[in-house]
Amino acid sequence: MSGFVSIVGAGPGAPDLLTVRAARRLEEADLVLHDGLVPMAIVELAREARRLPVSRRPGSARVQPAAVGGLMIEAARAGQRVVRLRAGDPFILARGAEEALELVTAGIPFEVVPGLTTASVAPTLAGIPLTHRGVAAGFLVLSGHAPEAYAPVLAALPAHGVTLVVLMGLAERGSIARLLVQQGWRPDTPAVVLLAASHPEARTRACRLDELEDDDPAIVPGVPGVIVIGDVVDVGLKIAAAMTSSDRVIEETAWQP
Repeated sequence: MSGFVSIVGAGPGAPDLLTVRAARRLEEADLVLHDGLVPMAIVELAREARRLPVSRRPGSARVQPAAVGGLMIEAARAGQRVVRLRAGDPFILARGAEEALELVTAGIPFEVVPGLTTASVAPTLAGIPLTHRGVAAGFLVLSGHAPEAYAPVLAALPAHGVTLVVLMGLAERGSIARLLVQQGWRPDTPAVVLLAASHPEARTRACRLDELEDDDPAIVPGVPGVIVIGDVVDVGLKIAAAMTSSDRVIEETAWQP
């Protein structure tokens, strides 16, 4: 009997931002392998499934990430419906494609269920448009976890050419800001740090580009965050001042490092 694997995007974290298809796959699952950033409120939608946590965060994995492919393949060959549950979208700055290729090699039938990516959800919930007529005609999503990932891209990017969205870059925010200023971005370019998007503890931290410092007590290690840099931030702050949303908390004062 042949099983099936669904590589599913869990979105930014709020259960009501799941897609209908993602929720259905969780309800139907026999086995769920879930990321550390996926809240238990979403994982527990798989009421009948065996649920195993998988995380690349230090000290949090019960199942090592390298073993995930083998577990998916083994369970599918045993006829089980497997959900590989990933935060955000599984194909945006994630390893969903690598796991999909493992399934291709093993001949396992599978699908990919998209999820709302935090790259767009976090700014939208905070009222920040990534594009705006006359201000920005496009945006770039960038991995900020290490200089070897972001430095070549920023070096080739024209100053103020697009809105810049940085994922996994809180620890490198100071270095990223300094590199952008060196590349010709204005030091007073508006920037914002969006913490815990879609969660009750969500925060919006506004500043200038040259105020993106390496240390800030309000940014707690382990809390997910998105950095948005560009003139659309000023547009967004005007929108945010008039917005009402249960998904975020607006901090009235600018970031004071």
